[in-house]
Amino acid sequence: MLLSVLFLLGLCLVPAHSKPSGQNFGSPLLQQCFEDAKKLVDGAYKYSREESLRRVRKAVVRPHDALRLLKQPRANTRLAVRSADYMAQTLRLLQERTHHIHKRSLNATDLLTEEDLRRLSEITGCAARVTFPECRTTPNLNKYRTASSICNNVNNPRFGASNTPFARWLPAQYDDGIAEPKGWNVNRTFNNFMLPLVRQVSNNILSTSDAGVVNDSDFTHMVTLFGQWNDHDLTFTPFSPSIVSFSSGINCDESCEKTEPCIPIPIPPGDPRLPTGPDSCLPAFRSAPVCGTGFSAYNFGGEPAKREQINALTAFLDLGQVYGSEENLALNLRNLSSDDGLLRVNTEFRDNGRELLPFHTLEENMCATRRNVTNNANAREVPCFLAGDVRVDENIALTSIHTLFMREHNRLARQLKRLNPQWDSETLYQEARKIMGAYTQVFVFRDYLPHIVGDRAMATQLGRYPGYNPNVDPSIANVFATAAYRFAHLAIQPVLARLDANYRENPQFRSVPLFQAFFAPWRIVFEGGIDPLLRGLVGRPAKLNTQDHMLVNALRERLFQFVQHLALDLGSLNMERGRDHGLPGYNSWRRFCGLSAPTNQAQLAQVLNNTDLARRLLELYGTPENIDIWLGGVAEPFVRGGRVGPLFACLIAQQFKKIRQGDRLWYENPGVFTPRQRAALSRASLAKIICDNTGITTIPTDPFQVESRRNRRVNCSALPTLNLSAWRERCTGADGGCNEVNSKENVSEDQETLDQEGPEDNKVQ
Repeated sequence: MLLSVLFLLGLCLVPAHSKPSGQNFGSPLLQQCFEDAKKLVDGAYKYSREESLRRVRKAVVRPHDALRLLKQPRANTRLAVRSADYMAQTLRLLQERTHHIHKRSLNATDLLTEEDLRRLSEITGCAARVTFPECRTTPNLNKYRTASSICNNVNNPRFGASNTPFARWLPAQYDDGIAEPKGWNVNRTFNNFMLPLVRQVSNNILSTSDAGVVNDSDFTHMVTLFGQWNDHDLTFTPFSPSIVSFSSGINCDESCEKTEPCIPIPIPPGDPRLPTGPDSCLPAFRSAPVCGTGFSAYNFGGEPAKREQINALTAFLDLGQVYGSEENLALNLRNLSSDDGLLRVNTEFRDNGRELLPFHTLEENMCATRRNVTNNANAREVPCFLAGDVRVDENIALTSIHTLFMREHNRLARQLKRLNPQWDSETLYQEARKIMGAYTQVFVFRDYLPHIVGDRAMATQLGRYPGYNPNVDPSIANVFATAAYRFAHLAIQPVLARLDANYRENPQFRSVPLFQAFFAPWRIVFEGGIDPLLRGLVGRPAKLNTQDHMLVNALRERLFQFVQHLALDLGSLNMERGRDHGLPGYNSWRRFCGLSAPTNQAQLAQVLNNTDLARRLLELYGTPENIDIWLGGVAEPFVRGGRVGPLFACLIAQQFKKIRQGDRLWYENPGVFTPRQRAALSRASLAKIICDNTGITTIPTDPFQVESRRNRRVNCSALPTLNLSAWRERCTGADGGCNEVNSKENVSEDQETLDQEGPEDNKVQ
């Protein structure tokens, strides 16, 4: 063995004139492979960026371009993805260059010493992804969150932090057992059956007409969009930045060949909309891998490190979509020229005198679609908006919620400055941000989740707050991000309503078809601002997900079709993403949740309460074991009081249980807020935030519930106001010194006040 390794190392000797970049390895072969891999990855990234900018400049951005640009890693996420690609391509080249020497197959890592692997990890940048920071030096560690949530858990500083792997609740299932997406090899069987094409499943199960939309009799469209808003606080899975194959140079946009990072979606014969044939597909891209995953025997001893994916966001309910999940972005979103702790706002436009989000500073603008829609060559374009999450412009209803919460931060900061004029800008910013984080925790657990997971899951999995547990890993599970929390795609209406002050169709700016609301910030600027959209969300019902009308055409046939090009299919993308991530099938997750695992059509029909749907699913999949988890989950009948079936109720509740219990800075954890502050926060409402930051004067008391005799529209003045007096610093003594906001001196008095107010005031119902 030693002789063969020595022979191998002589194959790719570094030329004498070459200048290795960075650290040298003991193995010249590995050094050469790393340098070649670095050139290959850097070249692919550079080409992809230039090609993307060329398309934007020529206004030929296609729907899959929009999706890919939307999912591009940025800042530290991009560094993490690049490091993973350096590592992956180095080991791939090493594998290729040694493969023909041995009659038996060798893993590339079998040829490396532990020292080689350590140094490879360092030089690629992967080592920096796993090293623990020193938490004791973090300022205000027990008072405020870091933007990235590093050091939320002091003993495990990366628990729940941004740019860390998604958690696995069940082992990944890949085509090759390590990294290839399920279905990559069309001849491979799972449980004795081949997987169907995802587009064929979409055509056979999800296809409907928008004419058959059933309105939800209980919940408003705000429930749907709030779910998307909340998802963008918790999960973002970046794509690879490259549009060309690392191994073959094939352009993913121009070929249907499966080659990393291309994961094309084949079009089945006879597709009703898309061109069919052997070279017909929807271009798609794999999610970027985590450093050092996706290789056999990466961990010495022969254990494969299965491919994992990155969550670019924090796992906590901290409104990262407002503030950013990385320190540099967080700073960029702040108005640092002011002493008031404010977020940046737009300097060119106002919304009836109120603040709008700032524009993105990129020179190229993928949101410039106004001229195409209005057929007015002279129409003024506006850039994309900038927020804590890159998907802010995905649709204008989502943009309106982003704008609302940016305004609320600035309103709180100004109010806090009136209460505490001695506070500096940093304190004002952090205290307003802290209140905002508590808002979302209250709203999600008290107002939103009961409508989704139903009575039983709320009682058995999400009851009273049990306290912080540092042993709980709050990291977002792959199955939650990729499947379970995408249930709301089936509750989206094909039209975004825009309503006037009387909650009727706005005569000047009428409701917008959803497919015309993608990446259209100009509609906010030039078509009435956010008030008509917010009235539309609280004044119109959500779509009801029914088994015979699942996904509206705006998402299944016209996704991102803001120009006349091949549109995407969200249903196909969801299922393909689950296969890319190696998610086990439907029955595996049913068993995980302690539910029955149907084995035949009769049992599946009983679970779904629908014999015809069970038959059509098994015609495609052959067995319930193989049903894509997202599809199986959204096909189940609702649990009592909820809008998901038993499987997704279990998975969603399990995730939020971990998020709450694993968050050291959760608003109910003693010491995070004073009892008086918690009591004040428990009375906060989304309705009041809307009233305080818009021109809306009447609103249903519960914006998530359809207006009824029990949920009447009221004047905004009738809603309780958040009492900020609990945040006033008490300045005493001749020197004018002030106690801290959460000082221990205040706790006993606060507790006495709380006892007088009653125990029910300080809990989430």
